[in-house]
Amino acid sequence: MRWWPRSIRWQMLIGLVLLEALSIGMFALLLTRLQDRDVRIRVQHRLEHQTDSLAVEAEEAFAEQHPEWTAVSVRMMGGAPSVLRAKITDAAGNMMYISAGDPNRMHLGPVEKSWMGRTEGSGPRIFALGHGRWEGVKPIFVGYQVRGYAWIEDDPLWDDEQVTDTQRATFVFGAVWILASVLLAWLMSFFITRPLAILHRGTRALAAVPESTVAFPLPVTVNNELGDLIKAFNRMVASIQEQRSGLQDTLSLLDSMLANAPVGLAFFDRSNRFVRVNHVFASLTGILTSRHLGRTPSEILPPDVAIQFEEALDRVFGDEQPHADLEFSGIESPTERPWVWLVGAYPVRTTANKVRWAGIVIRDVSERARSEEALRRTEKLAATGRLAASIAHEINNPLEGLTNLLYLLRKFCGLTSPASEYAEMAENEARRIAEIAQKTLRFYRQTTLPARAKLAELLDSILDLYKMRMGTLDIQVERQYDPATTLFCYEGEIRQVLANLIGNAMDATSGGGRLIVRARRSRNWADGEAWGVRFTVADTGTGMTPEVRQRIWEPFFTTKDATGTGLGLWVSQEIIVKHHGTVRVRSRVSGAGGPSGTVFQLFLPDLDGISEEGLETRADAAGGDPEAEREEQLEQSPGN
Repeated sequence: MRWWPRSIRWQMLIGLVLLEALSIGMFALLLTRLQDRDVRIRVQHRLEHQTDSLAVEAEEAFAEQHPEWTAVSVRMMGGAPSVLRAKITDAAGNMMYISAGDPNRMHLGPVEKSWMGRTEGSGPRIFALGHGRWEGVKPIFVGYQVRGYAWIEDDPLWDDEQVTDTQRATFVFGAVWILASVLLAWLMSFFITRPLAILHRGTRALAAVPESTVAFPLPVTVNNELGDLIKAFNRMVASIQEQRSGLQDTLSLLDSMLANAPVGLAFFDRSNRFVRVNHVFASLTGILTSRHLGRTPSEILPPDVAIQFEEALDRVFGDEQPHADLEFSGIESPTERPWVWLVGAYPVRTTANKVRWAGIVIRDVSERARSEEALRRTEKLAATGRLAASIAHEINNPLEGLTNLLYLLRKFCGLTSPASEYAEMAENEARRIAEIAQKTLRFYRQTTLPARAKLAELLDSILDLYKMRMGTLDIQVERQYDPATTLFCYEGEIRQVLANLIGNAMDATSGGGRLIVRARRSRNWADGEAWGVRFTVADTGTGMTPEVRQRIWEPFFTTKDATGTGLGLWVSQEIIVKHHGTVRVRSRVSGAGGPSGTVFQLFLPDLDGISEEGLETRADAAGGDPEAEREEQLEQSPGN
């Protein structure tokens, strides 16, 4: 009902007024009915008495032969306040005397005439004339003869005035009672609605800003059940705030765990749509976190990856059991490198028997898989190296016997030309085989203590080992090092570093080009007081992009795919650090403002000490010599 007020106070007041008005109205109606009945009874009794009195006076007047006395009695009776009209008629009903009006013009009505024949006996008869009018009639006897009739008509206005006074008093009493009740109800509603208003404001404040505690605790203004209700509400709000604080702490911890977990986490609904993902998962897929939400794997992931996700989710939602150690694999774009994810899928239950979501936990084991593969290849290479060393060691004895036999055959068997020339050629090839076997043994056998090594022999052994391959790849080698230059180092480890650099340069220059290998005495570019040897390995190959150059020292990072292990430069860096050395790399790809190529510069300090004579020689060599300028030029333009 739109007209009905929303305020409890006005509802109470209007309801109370309506209730009391209805009660007083019903009481007034009942009282009026009772008053009407009492008035009617009193009217009848009064008319009986008045009619009887008038009839007795008329009988006496007729008996004394003075009928005029009856006129006086009629006038006196008609003057009573409750009498409207008093009349005396003869036995035939003709008007003799009347209290008001001309008797000759007044006549009895049909109702009155009908009652003349029903007045047997001496008692008065009371009857209704209609419209609330009552009249009494009694016969007048003189002896045993009816001389006439006495009539008394009641005044209805006088009777109605009594009823009206009663109603007026009832309504005045009702109005005073309603006003007093409204005043009392107003005061009572004030004490009731004020605490309710406080509760209402508190409830609205709690609904508007659940985290705010400014409006609480609510003031307790009454000491009754409503006050107890406000106290209970304050305790409830305090409990909610405490629970919310604990829940917020828990959610913060869970959010922190989800965001900073070292694994990828994702949650899906039963439609296989992303509900939530963490940053690790987004970095694995290469898609922003916000773009995952509300989408299925097939909408944002490559088809092969999406199929693996959806199969795992279908299994979880199907049997409602966790599935661990699932392996997802694919090819990373644009590097075309394989990746492997170790995945665990599990159901998330909101109740004991209802699975609402499915969770996915991902660990990227691509590096581990690549590491395992690289380690297997490294183990194969190590086994091959051990086998090659064993073969080189085993063939030394027969090679030595073969060399001696060829020498004896050539010197003492009197061979003539061209047989003698053929024997000499066979002897030279056998010596070459022995030299190759010796160099192979040098690569496998590492020295356990540092010693002073001749760098020319070390570099020559590496370049001679790759000589045939360089010829096949049409690579021109420029050797720029002094045969007398030495370095205090682990010779085998430095040989491994330089072999890695030269091997990488050959792989980059597989289409033909130049390979520059240099070694000379120099100062450390980071510390001008430290002397040592600077090695330079420069090529005119394909070069490296900045992204590749930043990752070349990472273990298992390789651009050679099937043929590379990604361990060469990583191991080389460890050896350089072990020798307290430093390394610089310059590289440029084709189309980057000049010819392509790569320059590795390696400085190794000579930690065993340097003689004064060598110092003077090196100082002269470093003091603005054209070789140093040429090296700087080589760094800037490796392809020249």
